Amino acid sequence: MRKNIADLLSTNPYPGRGIIIGCSDDGKRSVIVYFIMGRSENSRNRVFERTEDGIRTAAFDPAKLTDPSLVIYHPFRRYEDTAIITNGDQTDTIFDFFKQGHSYYTALRTREFEPDAPNYTPRISGVVWPCGSYALSILKSIESSAACCQRSFFEYTGTTPGFGHFISTYETDGNPLPSFKGEPIPISITDSCGLEAFAFEVWNALDDENKVSLYAWERDFDTGDVNDLIINRH
Repeated sequence: MRKNIADLLSTNPYPGRGIIIGCSDDGKRSVIVYFIMGRSENSRNRVFERTEDGIRTAAFDPAKLTDPSLVIYHPFRRYEDTAIITNGDQTDTIFDFFKQGHSYYTALRTREFEPDAPNYTPRISGVVWPCGSYALSILKSIESSAACCQRSFFEYTGTTPGFGHFISTYETDGNPLPSFKGEPIPISITDSCGLEAFAFEVWNALDDENKVSLYAWERDFDTGDVNDLIINRH
């Protein structure tokens, strides 16, 4: 059963990083939304910036950047006509494996969750193919163990107008932060008023204190035309 993404997010103070992928409600476009949140000054001191083939995170105030290892990366890149969206530097891993003729799955089997004990933040990733089919995955620790990684892959073939899936790094706030559980959540893609309206619907539902940046992207199936939008707190 489809959920309303605004309802899901407005009742959750800290899903962490989130990926939404699906099909526009007119059935003509792939849609991606990615957001980041933060509790620490280092995590909140970020903005999204465009690059030649996507976007990257950057420090809003470079003087306040303390550890770039897990907060500076390329969330979104395009390899030919395939879109890659992730919450970490596994974006580059997938991109590089594509260049070598390998698959998304092979790439992620070389990676695991982030080494940020005790949270062991999951790595969430998605790819969208030109036809609109897409895949999502999550690499997470088993029972907060640094020794065991669970890799789960979810593939969705074909397109359904106004339908998509949502996955996030965390279930909600906590100490340590509880990893996302189960399968990606089926949601409605309510973009009949345009990508910007849908992006701000998601952005406005995020916790005001913790939200940092959001990126929204869409591609027309027939023409290949792309439209995107960045929203930064700073």
